[in-house]
Amino acid sequence: MDIILGIIAIIVVLGLAYLFSNDKKQINYKGLGVMLLLQILTTWFMLNTGIGAAIINWISAMFNKLIEFGTVGINFVLGGFTLQEGGVFFFNVLLLIIFFATLLQVLTYLRILPLTIKYIGGFLSKITGVPRIESFNAVNSIFFGQSEALIAIRSQFHYIDANRLFIVCASAMSSVSASIVGSYILMLPAEYILVALPLNMFSALIVSSIMAPVKVPREKDKVDIKNVSDDKSVFEAMGNGALEGGKIALIVAAMLITFIASLELVNWLVQLVFADLTLQEILGYIFAPFGILMGIPMNEVVDAGAIMGTKIVTNEFVAMLEFQPMLEYMSEKTIAVVTVFLTSFANFSSIGIIAGSVKGIDSEKASIVSGFGMKLLFNAILTSILSATFAGLFIS
Repeated sequence: MDIILGIIAIIVVLGLAYLFSNDKKQINYKGLGVMLLLQILTTWFMLNTGIGAAIINWISAMFNKLIEFGTVGINFVLGGFTLQEGGVFFFNVLLLIIFFATLLQVLTYLRILPLTIKYIGGFLSKITGVPRIESFNAVNSIFFGQSEALIAIRSQFHYIDANRLFIVCASAMSSVSASIVGSYILMLPAEYILVALPLNMFSALIVSSIMAPVKVPREKDKVDIKNVSDDKSVFEAMGNGALEGGKIALIVAAMLITFIASLELVNWLVQLVFADLTLQEILGYIFAPFGILMGIPMNEVVDAGAIMGTKIVTNEFVAMLEFQPMLEYMSEKTIAVVTVFLTSFANFSSIGIIAGSVKGIDSEKASIVSGFGMKLLFNAILTSILSATFAGLFIS
């Protein structure tokens, strides 16, 4: 029954994307089929094979070791504080972003990441038919946040029309930054967060390629990585990475304060009319049908739906913090599905972040992004549902 429901969920997602497609005749069905197959193989390999499990464990161990290094730096600066498990969230979790952002900046300066991403993206483009800029951006979005991923292709913006802009923005919104993954791992199971990264890459390309299909002439299908870094030395890259990481940590902290406080305010207003009812419970019932299709057990679907809905109206950090205490009594399938669903930037605030990033690159195209902002969020929600559904199919 779970498999049947999962197949129905996939059909529903693809059907909704098709319904909102702005050029149904241009849809690349062969490419979609290849990406769906790759998604199935990727999920099976990572969740149901010994080699896949070993790779996930190795990557998880690498992140944990990096977290240890980052913690040493935090403890040196905050030596007067006792940082215990479950202690100050800003110190225990968010400050690690600074170290991870620095590593990414250095790897970008050394051209290790750009070249790796370019060749992986080129291979993906060759076997799927997705244009190279879109493929490069999809892979790039696994490592970098929404703004950074778009800035990396700024020199190609003159090639990008409205549909291509939609696809690259969809990939950016449907991903997460590697600089934040370390923080996620401290809250939710690492294996499902790591599985979500490639799943979201494929899902974003699948859904956005249906909603905004493109055909690109070969002469315009090029990727330039010469301007991905303005740093002049490794030390400058380290400094800029640390500053960028600090800015991200402060932004996340500010957003958490705002969203959590706002959530409490909304719940207080709701309870003035309906005693003991919360926004999370309302969202739980709204998302329950999707949760059932994704394979979540009936007795957990409302609670899981509440977490998924919270992520959309606030952000993934707020939802992860609310989901963390539930791990003790939720089934493994629910934990996998919800964790994969939460591992993306798909929320209302991301519309503004994406539009602002594009405005900084090309002010004319920023107005285009603002015009399809809600459609972009809808695309990202479908992407999260598709990724979570595939994860649920391979968890018993």
